[in-house]
Amino acid sequence: MTVAVEKPEKTEQQEEKSPPAAVVRRVSRRTLVAAILVAWLLLFAVLRGKQTLSLAAADLTDLHRWFNHVNDSIGANRNSNPLFIYFFNEIRLVIDNLVTFVQGLISQPSGFRPVPQIGWLGVVGIAGYVSWAVGNWRVALLAVAGFTFLGLQGLWQESMDTLALTLSAVLVALLFAIPLGVWAGLSDRFNRIVTPLLDFMQTMPTFVYLAPMTLFFLIGPASATIATAIYAAPPAIRITAHAIRSVPETTVEAADSMGATRRQALLKVLLPMSRRTVVMGVNQTIMAALAMVTITALIDAPGLGKTVVQALQSLDVGTAFNAGLAIVVMAIVLDRVTTAASARAEAARRSGGRFLAWRRPLLGAGAVVTAVLFYMSHTYVWAAEFPGDGTIGSKIASGADTATTWAQDSLSGLTNGFRDALTNGLLNPFQSLLTGSPWWLVGAALIGLSVVLGGWRAGVTTAACIGLLVGTGVWSDAMTTMASTVVATVLVMVLGGVFGVWMGRSMLVDRLLRPTLDAAQVMPPFVYLVPFLALFGATRFTAIVAAIVYAAPVATKIVADGVRAVPATTVEAATSAGCNTWQIITKVQLPMARSALTLATNQGLIYVLSMVVVGGLVGAGALGYDVVAGFSQGQLYGKGLAAGLAIVLLGVMFDRITQAAARRASA
Repeated sequence: MTVAVEKPEKTEQQEEKSPPAAVVRRVSRRTLVAAILVAWLLLFAVLRGKQTLSLAAADLTDLHRWFNHVNDSIGANRNSNPLFIYFFNEIRLVIDNLVTFVQGLISQPSGFRPVPQIGWLGVVGIAGYVSWAVGNWRVALLAVAGFTFLGLQGLWQESMDTLALTLSAVLVALLFAIPLGVWAGLSDRFNRIVTPLLDFMQTMPTFVYLAPMTLFFLIGPASATIATAIYAAPPAIRITAHAIRSVPETTVEAADSMGATRRQALLKVLLPMSRRTVVMGVNQTIMAALAMVTITALIDAPGLGKTVVQALQSLDVGTAFNAGLAIVVMAIVLDRVTTAASARAEAARRSGGRFLAWRRPLLGAGAVVTAVLFYMSHTYVWAAEFPGDGTIGSKIASGADTATTWAQDSLSGLTNGFRDALTNGLLNPFQSLLTGSPWWLVGAALIGLSVVLGGWRAGVTTAACIGLLVGTGVWSDAMTTMASTVVATVLVMVLGGVFGVWMGRSMLVDRLLRPTLDAAQVMPPFVYLVPFLALFGATRFTAIVAAIVYAAPVATKIVADGVRAVPATTVEAATSAGCNTWQIITKVQLPMARSALTLATNQGLIYVLSMVVVGGLVGAGALGYDVVAGFSQGQLYGKGLAAGLAIVLLGVMFDRITQAAARRASA
């Protein structure tokens, strides 16, 4: 009886100690965040406008002048310095020859414009045959229809230039990415070394790759191809390494026990068993390359990207929409072909020999037809140059212009009201806080928030990034970009949270929305600017809204997966306890999916930052404008390079804080 009395008292003491400790820990973190923000606001009211490190648009710092001097010095000694003569110039020559060769096959290289080796009829035939061979007949029809539509738009030449650059960059990227991925899959040490580098490369927005490439390889297709290859390689390295590591250890041990060497185990066991996943990595590399190739138009790369850039700069929405649609069509075709290729091996395995029995004769006949189409496109002018004058493209552009005019006339009250409410109610106050506070106050607040949210390591990283940001000389522009990024990310998480929870709780909604989200992730960043340019004009708000739409799909999918991962038994227990739907979502599912929410915030921040910077083309200003101006105005090259460095620092800071917070949430 005594034991029975003492035991409940001990249990009550434990219950009185443990839960309050958890509550205190949780409340104290929130309290610290609130205290930092309150202190920041109070000091901002007192010190507003002091030590803000503002810089006029045309002003340059010593660092910017030094970058300009380095650029001029490299330009003057490019043909005399041994490092350039025997290394950088040789690389540029090899890549130029590769691009020229591929362009000569399917396109008409810029300048002399001869008839290509493979005309439009041959390209369409080869695209259809390859899609059928690696995929299925449905994908082949999609490829034929997609490539034909590119010609009907009047953009065949530009599309082939884009395809040539994409194929060249993917070839170069995979030449290095696949071996590095295999190495990372086989070696734990190399995997630990390469993972932080890949994290850094995937954190960097696309703009940042361009300036260093032009410094060493000049502007043009070579720089565009090299930048694209570097940007597109990390997904293939990561996914290949993951594929190698996913092969069951028992299979590898069985190969070893049979006397297989490491080379034989790799070629006969590891690579064949990981082929499907490796092809998925190739798919991601192609999508990343296509997105990057369109942006390299800023460094004089030919193709659809140049058409979009010129149209955006002249506010020609119709032309930009037509070219953007062509980019989307090409992205969809390439994505579906490589996705089908990854699934075909599994289909062949399930059907056994029956799958190959009827395909081989048909593929042989298809090869003959393709060869005939190739010969005709190489021999006859009508089969080499796409017929027609692009009437469909003109109608698409005219329709887009008409829709733009209607939207501006009919929806201006709604769009302007939405823009003004968000700008005046959220964006301007936050931007004033960041740009009007003393730089050391902003730095102290950010370091404090990073320590509270992510730990002392995140705080050290933030402190280093803040110090380097001050050194770049573009502090004020960096704070403006940060304001747009944070505001857009908040709205992304609102959308991602609402639709993600909806998808996570309903399989029907997931099946309906996920194809749309997948398609949205295929579209390159440039394409998102066009419709919002029509609605909101050339303003920073256009870039923010485009960034929200660009980043929302990935955040939504992560939140949906996190909510769906909550055990059904936990939800059933909450339901049996009398919780309503709102209580289940807010008290059970979202708290248990906290790590997924933090990861969604991380990815949303990175996507938003890359898009906000691209928005420099449509009036977003700040760091994006600095980078673009650096390409077009020689005296601002150094400032543009410093702005690119500032973008990297913001990305690293955001990434490290949110990743550390995600690890804390999942711990």
